[in-house]
Amino acid sequence: MRLRCICLVALLAAASLSAQEVIRVYSGAAPSSEEGNYPEKQYFSKVWNTEVVTNVTQPTLTIYKPDPTRANGTSVVICPGGAFMALSIASEGIEVAKWLTAKGVTAFVLKYRLAHTGEDGTREAMEVIQDQKKFNQIIGKVVPLSIADGLAAMTYVRKHATEWGLAPDRVGIMGFSAGGTVASGRRVWVHAGKPSGVCRTHLCRPPPR
Repeated sequence: MRLRCICLVALLAAASLSAQEVIRVYSGAAPSSEEGNYPEKQYFSKVWNTEVVTNVTQPTLTIYKPDPTRANGTSVVICPGGAFMALSIASEGIEVAKWLTAKGVTAFVLKYRLAHTGEDGTREAMEVIQDQKKFNQIIGKVVPLSIADGLAAMTYVRKHATEWGLAPDRVGIMGFSAGGTVASGRRVWVHAGKPSGVCRTHLCRPPPR
């Protein structure tokens, strides 16, 4: 009987970890772009050796909450990298979120808009990045949209912070590679009320005063 109880507790814990709340950043279609007729895709990339997401057209935030006994009211929006052609959603998103929740921080993993890719966005990214001119042409239109998604995500979390028991003045944003560009985009500073902190890969800095 005791073994059954232990197994049940373990199953419930696993279920709670996998059942994260997902929020659409925009109530309707993302502004300044039309939703494509291609689906968002998540798969294991053999090229990057990690789980990735491609073809994001509808930005979302996935919430990772700490144990209530450890929660400290601080929250961070995480922007995974991937050359604006994919998102390294596991190594630069989920794993980071779990690390933060262990510290009592509530984490929001952002899926921001990406350039449209085919069967394997990571392979396409590695090939096209060798031609800087072509690469810039592919991502040129989506970068401002991705940065706008970062702004919208920060605005959303700040607006609804108290509903999750979070402090609106302790909302930070961090990003890896392309996600660092999203996190430190100028409009994030200007319009989101100066986030409590911005962190790019290997670089952290406080907001300007």
